[in-house]
Amino acid sequence: MGKGMKTFFAPQAWVQGAWAKDVLLTMAANGNWHSVQPGATAQQQAGATQLPGPVLPGLVNAHSHAFQRAMAGLTERRSAGAHASDDFWSWRDRMYSAANRITPQQLEAIAGQLYAELLAGGYTQVCDFHYLHNDINGAAYYADPAEMALALVRAARRTGIGLTLLPTLYMRSGFKATGLREDQRRFFSTPESVMRMVESIQRQTRGDARINVGVAVHSLRAAGPSAMQELTAAAKEAGLPVHIHIAEQTQEVEDCIAHTGQRPIEWLLGNADVDARWNLVHATHATPAELQGVQGTGASIVICPATEANLGDGVFDLSAYAAAGGKWSIGSDSHVTRSWPEELRLLEYSQRLALRQRNIAARVLANESSAAGLFEAALAGGFPATGRMQAGLAPGHRADFVMLDLDSPALLGVPAGHLLDALVFSSPGAAFGEVYVAGEAVSALPSQHTEAFARAMRELWEA
Repeated sequence: MGKGMKTFFAPQAWVQGAWAKDVLLTMAANGNWHSVQPGATAQQQAGATQLPGPVLPGLVNAHSHAFQRAMAGLTERRSAGAHASDDFWSWRDRMYSAANRITPQQLEAIAGQLYAELLAGGYTQVCDFHYLHNDINGAAYYADPAEMALALVRAARRTGIGLTLLPTLYMRSGFKATGLREDQRRFFSTPESVMRMVESIQRQTRGDARINVGVAVHSLRAAGPSAMQELTAAAKEAGLPVHIHIAEQTQEVEDCIAHTGQRPIEWLLGNADVDARWNLVHATHATPAELQGVQGTGASIVICPATEANLGDGVFDLSAYAAAGGKWSIGSDSHVTRSWPEELRLLEYSQRLALRQRNIAARVLANESSAAGLFEAALAGGFPATGRMQAGLAPGHRADFVMLDLDSPALLGVPAGHLLDALVFSSPGAAFGEVYVAGEAVSALPSQHTEAFARAMRELWEA
């Protein structure tokens, strides 16, 4: 065995879309898989770290706003007033009130708790769509304008999760606006400031294999065409992934049509250099033709079922997108849930409710199992979301994996071939026994994260 290599033996592991037995996993010194060998003999297993439970690859959480973890459970009461409405836009106003309180120290504590919970939920990498850039007064942080982003880096390093940080372009409050609202002042950025943040983060995380950078455009309404083109051209030159919120709300679609004469995805495909590095977040209100167009560019869609349900966004058209052969990943967005089995379960159940049929994913994704079809698609979406090889137990991919706890009630007595089905569709959710990132075991929820988080929550909400 080569210098710095490490071996693991799993009695059962998810390899190339199916359960395999007696799998020998060899990791290279760089933290990536060197080889994956099912059917390993007893002699070949000698000296390997014995993994007691079935092994699954870690999944990428492709869309996160870390600070919104501080709001989970706090926006579920109806708005006051006889004519008040509760929708995405009223929720957004409440979100702004939270965003305008959080300090870098509090953000680090919130993100530390969140990232530990995401590890416990089976995620080993998170893409943080980060737009909380400036201080509480809206000015850039003097010492380092990337101070809030670096709070997320510190939290990721403490927990051990992989992080793709996405500094976000945010310049205006709407299609016709020339600037931001007063309660959006912390979000302001320009193409130049976003790329300066990218450079600062890259400089301060150089050599850290778990952390990388991309860029995001908040939305078509939040950035004009020329600014978006400037940023995405710089990202293309640097080989960075690009993320954008799009077509999440019907009002957003209507506003885009009124301003441009086209639907958001229709406009984007016709006016931006969309390619395989792009990730379109939500795309809830997309036509079959638009979904076909996304597939044609090689871009991916990031689906966030729990948040889309919580905000009343609507239901993504998985059938039409699957028929087009489109790529997608999964995200927890506002973090009302922090577990990928919950997200995949809700994605399937939303399709069943809309179509009044069962096992939709199995049918449209051409798989015997709905859980397997969903998991494999979400797993493959990790590469475009992060720009890194993170899509399974395969040579060249990062050595991220989780172990199932067969003593969890959801998995007790379940035949080996149905473990993934039970993991996704049997509640309460099964526990992951151990989590590894780049071949290193990470602690799921150490007490220092919970103590710091609880203190930050008291400061935010009991003051």
